[in-house]
Amino acid sequence: MKRQEFIRNSSGILLGSMVAPHLMAQLNTNSVISIGVIGTGGRGQGIVKLLNNIPGFEVVAVCDTLAFRLEEAFDLIKDNKRAKAYSDYRKLLDDKNIDSVVVATPLNTHDAVAVAALDAEKNVYCEKTMAKGVEATNRIVNRCKASNKIFQTGHQYHSSRMYSQLVEMIWDGKVGKISAIEAQWNRNGNWRRPVPDPKMERQINWRMYREYSYGLLAELSSHQIDFANWVLKSQPEKVIGFGGIDYWKDGRETYDNTKVVYQFPGGVKATYTCLTSNAKDDYKIMVMGDKGTLTISYDKAWFFPEGEYKPEYGEVDGVSGATTNWTQSKGTPIEIGHIDPTKQALIDFRDAILNNKEPNSGVITGAKAAYAVEMGIQAMDTEKIIHWDNKKFVL
Repeated sequence: MKRQEFIRNSSGILLGSMVAPHLMAQLNTNSVISIGVIGTGGRGQGIVKLLNNIPGFEVVAVCDTLAFRLEEAFDLIKDNKRAKAYSDYRKLLDDKNIDSVVVATPLNTHDAVAVAALDAEKNVYCEKTMAKGVEATNRIVNRCKASNKIFQTGHQYHSSRMYSQLVEMIWDGKVGKISAIEAQWNRNGNWRRPVPDPKMERQINWRMYREYSYGLLAELSSHQIDFANWVLKSQPEKVIGFGGIDYWKDGRETYDNTKVVYQFPGGVKATYTCLTSNAKDDYKIMVMGDKGTLTISYDKAWFFPEGEYKPEYGEVDGVSGATTNWTQSKGTPIEIGHIDPTKQALIDFRDAILNNKEPNSGVITGAKAAYAVEMGIQAMDTEKIIHWDNKKFVL
């Protein structure tokens, strides 16, 4: 398709030949879920590619405010004669033939798009973090309470068969009484996306600007925060933290390094670190208990039991009583088969729609993670202890 023709049609005109109404009805009654993806940056396009290869989904629409992103996404579905491209998500939501939507827009728009989608009787898969701030999170929770549509939050580890089995192992006592959770997601790079035109800087690199995002804590650590809530069957009581823009002096407004510590009921401390100037060990979660430590990466896990080593003591650098012979490894690998967690999450979204069941990562788990992110941001901004507030948080 020529670029001028594409842009001319991106307000919502059908791109391709028309389909008869009786065929639309047949597709819907045969359990094919017609879905639109709102927000087609890198994440949104990745989701389109996954949806194209999941039986039961038909991507019939894409939407973005950036013309080149919209064109890139439409190229992924243009062979579908029903495919449409939209520059305005509200026009996509007006399409009665679309059953469900994926919300992959900047964080500050999640609540407006998700609520509008529920108002339009669409099922919603909303990327993490569910919303930016308490009021936005509350709007989604309250709207879901009044809706009979499926709402799934994109904390995909709830769908990972590996993570799910590891959580069951922890609940069954594998690590014993949990003392702490230590998590990190470290990178060495400025975390920026290339910008074809300086005028698009804030639209493309929205994660760098407070108007749109909370940065590292919301875009990365939120997955691990959600995991701790899940494992501990609770939410944090309070949090302290520090963040800064200490390395990348490039005009960004969100922190380039963060460290927050949440306390859960029973005294369990969960610590989350995000760096952009050191990638040692990359991504890692350690669940530490009195029987052992479970170390989890993206797609692998190891168990290191307590009491399995006998340290010998000697003299090191003139210090008597130093440990001389213990080199701690990750432990024993735990082999669990699984597929890409995002793909599995989308499969679970499909199944939740078809079976009309609550997703494992629903609006409540999404809200708890969003509230915890907000607490962490306030703690870093003020350098004060921030407490969970049941009067403000709607659950």
